[in-house]
Amino acid sequence: MRYSILVVDDDKEMRHSLTDLLEAVGWQVDTVSRAEKALDHLKSATPDVILSDVRMPGMSGLDLLTKLDPNFAPPLILISAHGDIPMAVQAIQDGAYGFLEKPYHPKRLLTVLQHAAEQSSMRSQNARLKARLLELSGLDRLLVGGSPAVQELRAAILDYAAADAPVLIQGETGTGKDLVARALHDLGPMGERPFLAINCATLNADTFEADMFGTFGAQKGRLQAADGGTLFLDEICACPMDVQAKLLRVIEDKQILPIGSPAPVAINLRIISATNENIENAVSAGHFRRDLMFRLNTFVVDLPNLRQRRDDITLLTAHFLNDFARIYECEPPELTPDDFAALLAHDWPGNIRELRSVCERRVLSARRGGGTMISALRSDTLIEDVPHTLRAAVAAFERELIAKAIKAHQGRMDAAAEALGIGRRTLNEKIVKLGLDKDALL
Repeated sequence: MRYSILVVDDDKEMRHSLTDLLEAVGWQVDTVSRAEKALDHLKSATPDVILSDVRMPGMSGLDLLTKLDPNFAPPLILISAHGDIPMAVQAIQDGAYGFLEKPYHPKRLLTVLQHAAEQSSMRSQNARLKARLLELSGLDRLLVGGSPAVQELRAAILDYAAADAPVLIQGETGTGKDLVARALHDLGPMGERPFLAINCATLNADTFEADMFGTFGAQKGRLQAADGGTLFLDEICACPMDVQAKLLRVIEDKQILPIGSPAPVAINLRIISATNENIENAVSAGHFRRDLMFRLNTFVVDLPNLRQRRDDITLLTAHFLNDFARIYECEPPELTPDDFAALLAHDWPGNIRELRSVCERRVLSARRGGGTMISALRSDTLIEDVPHTLRAAVAAFERELIAKAIKAHQGRMDAAAEALGIGRRTLNEKIVKLGLDKDALL
């Protein structure tokens, strides 16, 4: 890695000497002759390290140190031909990274600068990761709140994102498993690479290899196209047993064999999986392979349901109401004591996703000049004429939920899919399968 440095010294020959030394070992060097100019330089550039003389006309190196923000400024190393032990001690106490006395040994100087740059780079990387975490699209809906459960979740995401080991995300429907998976990918070393999400409930052993591995000499499979990125296995407990064996082989061997290929193809994928079931119960019941479970659960993230974080409900509600008020270009509705009581009394079986939908309905009602949180909480998805078979009942229920989501999001299919907790492709397949007419719903 090539580090950058700002050299501050009023001695022209010293600046040239330091530039030659540092550039010879690969540093990017900028120089200024006065501490005042260093402050101006820092307004438009942020080097990894600052190396400054102590005694200079005008502002000294010690004065420069006091002008730097200790939370954001690069580490400062001071050099002086007139230094003494008390000056060095005071400089370190005031926040200097190091203090070297002239004449210095070049190797000693380079070692100190290298260590300072590494520390600066690590600090900057951590700051960027935290900033990206807060800015991730959709993630703020999950991480809003101050409850201990949410604080632990934030810490887990930051810790596990930096690793490339498999992560298993467990949580009830609507707790944000897909958002956490996306955050782990975006914040990790593979963040710029593809993110391949697969609903395991839709996998079929007969078509798995053609779809995932591809065909030699023809189109690449989905896994090869995502090489170097993340494979997100959603609803992993719903994966058919015969497909589980194929997934296990891919994870263990880190290679695939396209249909008709004379040799396997190596792939590098980070594996993140999610389930709203208890995976150990699935293993005990014989529905899930134990060896596959151990390949998936190196790290485990347990998402809290909304009942476990009731202290966050009012904050989340205000957040969502403001969000939708901006979207629909209206003022967010004021919450009454009755609204608060209704929110806190509700069980929230749909968790964050349900609360978000309730807030959207409340904003739409407010836009029309009415509504309450109590009315927004009422469900209109009850089916009066329950079909006689389970298959027909499930189809009718899915049809009702999907129709409601499409209406609520005014035909925005990505938003409807997110609200339902399924992928856009899955939503399209269900619309066709259930015979829904999207245009007729709007």
